Amino acid sequence: MKLQYLVLTTLGMISQLACADEASLKKRIEAAYPKFAVESVVKTPYTGLYEVFMGGQIIYTDEKLTFLIAEGHLVDPKTKKDITGERLEELTKIDFNRLPLEKAIKVVKGNGSRKVAVFSDVDCPFCKRLEQNELSQITDVTIYTFLYPLAQLHPNAVAKSKLIWCADNRVEAWNNWIFNNQLPKSAGNCKVPLEEIGDLASKIGVTSTPTLIFADGKRMMGAQPYKAIESALKEAAKR
Repeated sequence: MKLQYLVLTTLGMISQLACADEASLKKRIEAAYPKFAVESVVKTPYTGLYEVFMGGQIIYTDEKLTFLIAEGHLVDPKTKKDITGERLEELTKIDFNRLPLEKAIKVVKGNGSRKVAVFSDVDCPFCKRLEQNELSQITDVTIYTFLYPLAQLHPNAVAKSKLIWCADNRVEAWNNWIFNNQLPKSAGNCKVPLEEIGDLASKIGVTSTPTLIFADGKRMMGAQPYKAIESALKEAAKR
């Protein structure tokens, strides 16, 4: 019993020390980079290396913050697994059910059983390519398109987004723009949730278009191939 107590006590002390190290490191980083919120600090299985999630990315450092490894991926040499990529995928997951889907253009294809949300800029050529070449091949899916104009890149995108959102039939207006390059003749003076969508994108770390979010919370950036999107939809349906 004494040995068991000693083991449990030792394990408890080690756990407390680990937490203390992580908390101390978190304070050091926040003091050094006050403009960034440190969301988590986790000690990795690799000697002296800590994973820090901040500003939507993973960086690595030691317990004294004597160095930083940023924009690099940690790869396990034995398994060839991209440790950083897997952790980023986990840390950036979105609760799909909490997305304000009523603020998106809802397109139902087939039985609509699968779900994906897309942040799209009306003047983004990659967004059009995604719709025309990739999403057009997918069925049995409900696509929620959030109009997310990046005005600094496409100065006319806000006005076009308003025209589409304020059309009598948003789905028809969206499809006419994507496939026929035709805008609706609406006045574009209804209440358009562009500011709310912009705030949402900022909150969940969407910085480019197109960005896809699947029902299991995983995201995909860019006009990825149809097969990759189909695979992600199938994987999300298993959860």
